[in-house]
Amino acid sequence: MSNPLRSQIVAAARSWIGTPYVHQAATKGAGCDCLGLVCGVWREVMGTEPETPPPYTRDWAERSGRETLKEAACRHMEAVSVDQARPGDVLLFAFKSGLPAKHCAILTTPIDDPAPRIIHAHEHLPVAEVALVPGWRRKVRYAFKFPGVS
Repeated sequence: MSNPLRSQIVAAARSWIGTPYVHQAATKGAGCDCLGLVCGVWREVMGTEPETPPPYTRDWAERSGRETLKEAACRHMEAVSVDQARPGDVLLFAFKSGLPAKHCAILTTPIDDPAPRIIHAHEHLPVAEVALVPGWRRKVRYAFKFPGVS
C-alpha cells in the first residue's frame, strides 16, 4: 500500500470497527450502515461529502431496478477493474444476479491477496473487518477508488 491516501482510507475505515449497524446512519461509534461507513470515511479523509444520500429503504435496489449506488460512485470516484482493486478501494456488491448493487465495503488488502479482507457494515452486525470469502467475492460487481488515489 504505497499511496499514503490509501493508508489513510484503510486506517479511517478501521477506526469505525465496532460501530453498531443503524440503517441510514453515518456516525462513528453511534451507528452506520454500509453507505454510512463509506460516507464517514470520505468525510474523515476527503472532507465534506460531495452529496447527501437521499432517504432509502432496505429494498430500494429491488424496487427501483436502477444502479443508484453505482451511479453515485461514478459521480465522485474513479471506476477500477474489480480484479485490480487495491486497499482503500470501495467495492459494490449485488446480492442476487440481475439486481443492482446495493451493498458496499472498503477493501483492506489487495483483491488478489490469498485471503483478501474488507471492512463493512452489515445488517444486525457492527462494522467489522472480515475475509472476502468466495461467497462474498462472487457478489462483487464494481470497484472504485477515491479521488486522488494513484
